[in-house]
Amino acid sequence: MSSGTNRSGSDEDADFHPSRSAASKAAARNRKRPRTSTAPPRSSSSSSNGLRNHSEKQPSPLQQSLQNVSSPLPASPPVSSPSCPPLDEVTKRSLDDFSLEELLQKEEELQLQIDGLSEDIRQLQGETHPTDDSTTDTPLASVPGIVEEEEEEIDYSNFDAPTWCVPIKTNVMTFEWATLAKASQFDVILMDPPWQLASHAPTRGVAIAYQQLPDACIEDLPISTLQENGFIFIWVINNKYVKAFELLERWGYDYVDDITWVKQTVNRRMAKGHGYYLQHAKETCLVGRKGMDPPGCRHAVASDVIFSQRRGQSQKPEELYEMIEKLVPNGKYLEIFGRKNNLRDYWVTVGNEL
Repeated sequence: MSSGTNRSGSDEDADFHPSRSAASKAAARNRKRPRTSTAPPRSSSSSSNGLRNHSEKQPSPLQQSLQNVSSPLPASPPVSSPSCPPLDEVTKRSLDDFSLEELLQKEEELQLQIDGLSEDIRQLQGETHPTDDSTTDTPLASVPGIVEEEEEEIDYSNFDAPTWCVPIKTNVMTFEWATLAKASQFDVILMDPPWQLASHAPTRGVAIAYQQLPDACIEDLPISTLQENGFIFIWVINNKYVKAFELLERWGYDYVDDITWVKQTVNRRMAKGHGYYLQHAKETCLVGRKGMDPPGCRHAVASDVIFSQRRGQSQKPEELYEMIEKLVPNGKYLEIFGRKNNLRDYWVTVGNEL
């Protein structure tokens, strides 16, 4: 047989077995193609190894839940006014980043919070002290909506009297007023009488720290002998207005003016006190004149309204003494029913609590 007609054994086998030739061609094509994701199934051992490797890379659902629990929660944004930054933001950022209006608004909000907390502290402490003005003997606890501001007790343990004051500790009702009248006539007399309240044993929810005097005892004071020309200043409570005007007339004085003291707290808020229909936040001092103006008297020296902080029990504002000394400079001043906290240079102070 010629060479042109000779075939190799493989060719003869391919021609004789067509299915084997097709399988070999398909296998050759598969070797040339890149491996795809649809790989043939692995054996059991390789399959278990693959699952083990997959479990090591991906956490289980339990581990995921534990990681979610242990991870910190995102911080919630601070609640603040839409027009004003919160306080922590103000402290972290530069003050130049905020306008003056925003800072003033934040200051006002903080002050309101401080005032509210201070009010809560006073109410929780439950400590109330007496004041010297009243219109009723009704207990404060029985009047709805009434909250009485407390007055501080004064500590006299380290008290030093002013150098040039003249204190006279005595019983005002038995004092020898005639001797004092012969020694000096006064240009100004100041009085804070211990007015007797509506009841001999008032029950206003507070205790009275000083002895009260009936109106008849106050009337018997020889005020007319202590002054020929000058002024008298007398503190009056609401239910004693009529009696105070009667005393002025009885002692020979003409009513000429009055002074209102608006009480304030340490935070410059109005200090509301007790009352029946309205809460009292002021006290009144009547001004009378006898004869002529004293020597050196000046007019229009101050306002008739005093805004001042309420201090110790029954302690009147310092501004009143300054007003009197401006009205009658270098005068002779006398205070009756005075206390230690009222002692002042160049004043004669008479009372049983000095």
